Amino acid sequence: MSDLGWVDTHCHLDAPELAGNLSRVIEAATQKGVKAILLPTVKASDCAHVRALASHYAEQIPGLVYTLGIHPLYINQAQESDIAILKQQLEQSLPDPRFVGIGEIGLDYFVEGLDPHRQEWFFHAQLDLAEEYQLPVVLHVRRSQDAILKALRRKNISGGIAHAFNGSFQQAEQFIGLGFKLGFGGAATYERALQIRRLLKELPLNSIVTETDAPDIPPAWLREEGFAFNEPAFLPRIANELADIRGMGGNEFAAAVWRNAMQAIPRWSLLMTDNQA
Repeated sequence: MSDLGWVDTHCHLDAPELAGNLSRVIEAATQKGVKAILLPTVKASDCAHVRALASHYAEQIPGLVYTLGIHPLYINQAQESDIAILKQQLEQSLPDPRFVGIGEIGLDYFVEGLDPHRQEWFFHAQLDLAEEYQLPVVLHVRRSQDAILKALRRKNISGGIAHAFNGSFQQAEQFIGLGFKLGFGGAATYERALQIRRLLKELPLNSIVTETDAPDIPPAWLREEGFAFNEPAFLPRIANELADIRGMGGNEFAAAVWRNAMQAIPRWSLLMTDNQA
């Protein structure tokens, strides 16, 4: 483990699956050396709650931060007026050092029943906010890598993280070229995940960050060992398996992905620097 600890760049601590047991989830993560967690928002109506969670658990997790956004899987519940609400919440959060960017936003061309044009409207509207305030973005890129890359090239976006990356090597290089780090987690622990494991092994080390996406994307061993949901306490074991795939030691890998996460999200780095001062 890095001297700084482990960093989970994508964890939905506000999810219903974790909410009833959140104090235990936070304590377990702390005991495993998880020192930094990024909590993305999925609905405009959740912004105040996510901000309050980050503040409430800040003592246990010094690097607990949040982003604000509307997730593509929730656009059927959203109204166009939610963009104005999101902007208002963003402006209220700017003085908060734990607010670090826009997300989770993006496009999902895998789940049926989502209007692609409606997805694109919300995605582009949120990219406009990221550009206006020069904030990094946390991207949802499921089967939508090319469309998202096209949108990013038209904006002046200050980088961020492409969460749960599962595109081609060429697409990965394009995201990296636009200033993004790529998120890897439990999916890579499955031996059959050949493409993800190849990416993890062959991409430059400085392009990779670790994540759980808790309570989702369970690692291969989770249900075999009697756990119902993924959680941030499992990040160190997941990350050590990722390090093994790359053929490197866990401590070296932990230090690298910590550095990468802080480069991707500058306000996060500033918070951690201030905490150490």
